Amino acid sequence: MTSLADGDIRLEPLTAEHAETMDAVARDQDVARFTRVPDPVPEGFGERWVERYTRGRDEGTSAGFAIVDSESGGVLGFIGLVKLDLETQEAEAGYIVASQARGRGIATRALRLLTAWAFEELPLERIELFIDVENPASEVVAKRCGYTREGVLRGTYLKPGLRSDTIVYSMLRREHAGT
Repeated sequence: MTSLADGDIRLEPLTAEHAETMDAVARDQDVARFTRVPDPVPEGFGERWVERYTRGRDEGTSAGFAIVDSESGGVLGFIGLVKLDLETQEAEAGYIVASQARGRGIATRALRLLTAWAFEELPLERIELFIDVENPASEVVAKRCGYTREGVLRGTYLKPGLRSDTIVYSMLRREHAGT
């Protein structure tokens, strides 16, 4: 799997070299609130995170990428198919942008790259996004990328001690082909 690029960002398959930065990204307050990253983040989490996605890539159950600044090589965040089921041809996508890189359209461009790659390279018919109702910035990303809001799942499990109302967005292969 090669890297994917859009202007000043590229998506690189997660490798051990990203572990330290992924550990730092996981410790962001908004990441703790809006993702399944454990809170508090355990020591060595970045290394385990990368290993999980490396194994998932080999097994066909996930695909994780570092969002990288094309000029500096610095990691701006993470995006991936956090759940990938090739049998049902469905995936769940997720993304995290480091706090210092937010507000620059990075998540939108990264999600467009991931969506195009997933529909072009994998036998997927549906990609879902699960967004906390209290995370309007993530909802803007979904809308800008052409995902359709389907509804709200109430009181869903996020992680121990935290349930939230979750907005479901999706894109179907036939919709992506029309964009």
